[in-house]
Amino acid sequence: MTDPASSPPPASLSELSGRMADDLARLDTELGEVDLLVTQARTEAARHETRRVAAADKLSAATAAAESAGGTMEPTVAAELNAQLVLLTKRAALMESQVDVLDGKRRALGRYRDALAANIEALGAFGDLPAAAGRSNADDDAGGVPPAVSRLLLDAQEDLRREIARAMHDGPAQSLTNIVLQAQIVERLVEQDPTRASAEVRQLVAMVQQTLEATKTFIFDVRPMVLDDLGLVPTLRRAARERGRRADVPVEFESLGADRRLPMDLESGLFRILDEAVAAYLSARADRVVLRLDWSDQVEATVSASRAAAEVRSDSMPEATADKDLPPALAAMMEDRRADARDAIEAARREAIVALPPSTWREIQGRAS
Repeated sequence: MTDPASSPPPASLSELSGRMADDLARLDTELGEVDLLVTQARTEAARHETRRVAAADKLSAATAAAESAGGTMEPTVAAELNAQLVLLTKRAALMESQVDVLDGKRRALGRYRDALAANIEALGAFGDLPAAAGRSNADDDAGGVPPAVSRLLLDAQEDLRREIARAMHDGPAQSLTNIVLQAQIVERLVEQDPTRASAEVRQLVAMVQQTLEATKTFIFDVRPMVLDDLGLVPTLRRAARERGRRADVPVEFESLGADRRLPMDLESGLFRILDEAVAAYLSARADRVVLRLDWSDQVEATVSASRAAAEVRSDSMPEATADKDLPPALAAMMEDRRADARDAIEAARREAIVALPPSTWREIQGRAS
């Protein structure tokens, strides 16, 4: 996709439409690559399924042969065949899940591609108007929304739903699939090897706990319920703690003064802005992030980040007092050393500054407006 930071804003809707057409061509290329990956994954999944079926048939044949001979299979042979079948079943299920993930991404790209093509067609209905042109006064008085704008709003909603569905598919749904497989393994081992079954049960419990925590985190990221119940301060405190824990970076939260409830839309907007700013600073590899709320007559929020500066030894800056008594060549060398030391100090100072990424800053400005 075209990076908005790498090119100036479009001067007209026709130029914007041209850029979107370029993105559409790139999407078609990416779709072709994803189709190839899906085909390869399906082939690999079919191969694993064939091997799993062969292992199951082998186990059934060995069991039938032992029973027809009036006995049972040797425990070591039975355990080896069962372990092989379980391993192949897990591999086949894993490949199937990877195929589902790739297929879901392909469908999402396809829907995004169709929406982009529809937006290009809708923009063509406006003609070559200035890109920043708004609705006319007649439209404002009538309270109507142009069809193209309505389509863009609907597409934005669909994109949000698509992101939530993708996150659910790649997160909790995938974890639940693994839990089902683990439960099937435990079921097989309960009668055959209780000792191994107990270990697998412990692993199953750990998987359930991990999935539960991931689901709670996902729900909090989508819409934190504590924001409606308790307000902005407890929600930001928890968000700062969770962000810091996941990134292994200290995120400090301070609330100065007596906090109060704000209108719901204002609390939601402030939370999204501050949470995105903290996430962006953490992605910029900050060593420390501070989030501060000041509850005075007007609520003032501050997010800052810092990075540990490289230590520059003070004795690396030679004094210039005695340069007049030195030979010219040695004096010039000492001046070069002082210049290098000043450059090192300036570089360390700049390295300690953590800048907010431009894309996040534009997103925050858009929310604030």
